[in-house]
Amino acid sequence: MVKLILGIESSCDETGIALYHTERGLLAHTLHSQIALHNEYGGVVPELASRDHVRHALPLIRDLLQKTGRTLGEVDAIAYTQGPGLSGALLVGASIACALAYTLDIPTIGIHHLEGHLLSPLLSDPAPEFPFVALLVSGGHTQLMRVDGVGRYALLGESVDDAAGEAFDKSAKLLGLDYPGGALLSRLAQRGTPGRFKLPRPMLHSGDLDFSFSGLKTAVLTLTQQHDLDEQTRADIAYAAQEAIVDVLVQKSLAALGQAGLDQLVVAGGVGANRLLRARLDETVGARGGRVFYPDLEFCTDNGAMIALAGAMRLQQQAAQRDYRFNVKPRWDLRDLNYAD
Repeated sequence: MVKLILGIESSCDETGIALYHTERGLLAHTLHSQIALHNEYGGVVPELASRDHVRHALPLIRDLLQKTGRTLGEVDAIAYTQGPGLSGALLVGASIACALAYTLDIPTIGIHHLEGHLLSPLLSDPAPEFPFVALLVSGGHTQLMRVDGVGRYALLGESVDDAAGEAFDKSAKLLGLDYPGGALLSRLAQRGTPGRFKLPRPMLHSGDLDFSFSGLKTAVLTLTQQHDLDEQTRADIAYAAQEAIVDVLVQKSLAALGQAGLDQLVVAGGVGANRLLRARLDETVGARGGRVFYPDLEFCTDNGAMIALAGAMRLQQQAAQRDYRFNVKPRWDLRDLNYAD
């Protein structure tokens, strides 16, 4: 039986490494962020991201092994992010994982990045139990899923254009905030005046569980063009933008729970760290007798711990593979992971 799993995450602009033990849980994890590297460009530059993963992945692995007092020889399997993400960045993690595994004669397993996020609340205590509804909400994805077990996912709704995280970041950019702007917009919104601006809630009454945030971004652009952007006006627009995004996410999540007939909601992905979203979901879901589960804040952004955990859970359900040929999947539908009966 697999005991110790090394997890490698390199899908975008963060290099995450972790060690997960199937009996003792997460032993340790470490993370290198590229925010400072990409800040001057206003967004992630794929070639720079790939090169930075090359520079940091192996030193991070060595540091984590030293920190935990473990050796590579004790590792029983290596899980790595196979997709979706930036192809060059994914190739760095995949090649390192498969080269190490070949040398050690241990199995590898490619992990879907969003499955890692979806399962990340299982690292916390208390953890949800299957089945539950999951809101995957990040810079690149906004989806509602019914989760009946590991690898048993049913899509309930998703964004038809921009994701919620994109709406946060693009609105922040329009307000002159640095990259990545979502957290900065939320901070600015704390000084905003309620009710000064009213922004649309796209697809709030669409009758389905899909999302759309591109129109909201356009509405924010219109406000920035109509008003002088003094500090208070910027804060008021930030307040209105955050309120609109959170309202849609909360109402659609409540509708998903009702449609699925479940009372557990899991929130995962970078936007899941938003304090207003957490407060509103706790209040509204709790009022209906349900409960919301979040990963710890350190596991909301991309990290190796969620990849190691997902690898451990999947290796318990499928045969370990020692095929060290690899490919990456920059575009990969989460529904393609339905391998469990």
